Amino acid sequence: MARYVIRRLLYMIPTMLAISLVCFVIIQLPPGDFLTSYVAKLASEGENVDQVQLDALRQRYGLDDPFLLQYFKWISGIVLHGDFGQSFEWGLPVSDLIWDRLGLSIALSLGTMLLTWAIALPIGIYSAARQYSVGDYAFTFLGFLGLAVPNFLLALLFLYLSFALFGQSVGGLVSPEYQDAAWNLGKVLDVLSHTWIPMIIIGLAGTASLMRVMRANLLDELRKPYVTTARAKGLSEPRLLVKYPVRMAMSPFISTAGWLLPTLISGEIMVSIVLSLETTGPLLLQSLMSQDMYLAGGFILILSVLTVLGTLLSDLLLAWWDPRIRYR
Repeated sequence: MARYVIRRLLYMIPTMLAISLVCFVIIQLPPGDFLTSYVAKLASEGENVDQVQLDALRQRYGLDDPFLLQYFKWISGIVLHGDFGQSFEWGLPVSDLIWDRLGLSIALSLGTMLLTWAIALPIGIYSAARQYSVGDYAFTFLGFLGLAVPNFLLALLFLYLSFALFGQSVGGLVSPEYQDAAWNLGKVLDVLSHTWIPMIIIGLAGTASLMRVMRANLLDELRKPYVTTARAKGLSEPRLLVKYPVRMAMSPFISTAGWLLPTLISGEIMVSIVLSLETTGPLLLQSLMSQDMYLAGGFILILSVLTVLGTLLSDLLLAWWDPRIRYR
């Protein structure tokens, strides 16, 4: 196992370099750059920008440098100094902008994941153990409904119902009175009171999907010979279900842990925009729309690195969870 881990870590070095290059190429693909978008925005508002000022900005940010030189400056700053560059639009270091919103994104994503697992696993086990029962059909209908309805539509529905029925808005993660306040117990409780609605909205589709996957995997395990043998030996049904088939049916969940780390950073962009959540998702979308290449590139690079690390983590967890899997 140690040799396998070392080999995978060594493979990650050229993989990360290739990913960083592709990320930078993707950001540079749209025509123009941030200053082009900035000038177009000012022109739409009836304002003009002095050409001398534009030339000075281009020289300051190195926008006229060759592509490879821009990439080398960017990646060398990240590798040697942990410097992701400066955001054109915000005028602040990229790392400061990302870390400023990272805490709320991680808290919201972790809460959503735990809620999703806590609901989906028991329902999936019940549906498989009671196949074709009334409860199975009911949960199947709800699962398809959860997969079919877009998350942003649910967010709009929650906003309308909360305002129409209770006269209050569920947008944002912090009440106005705590917006500029320092972190204390009151602000933490206020944030928690605002997070349950985004958690339900974001987790609904994931719950429906995991529920169906768990049901299908467990049904497949229940038809295998070892289950028939355990029943023939007189093992009780609840003990048989939990001890063997459920454990084997959990393996696909472990294998998808590679997507957990990037999900913690990216969040649900559309839901965050509709509910005015100050997470990293809307910031990533805005950086892509404004061609803020250092901010967008930093986001994409972090998500890509976390995906590679998460894949390695899921492989190791799968080998630990399932004794049938071994790496040579």
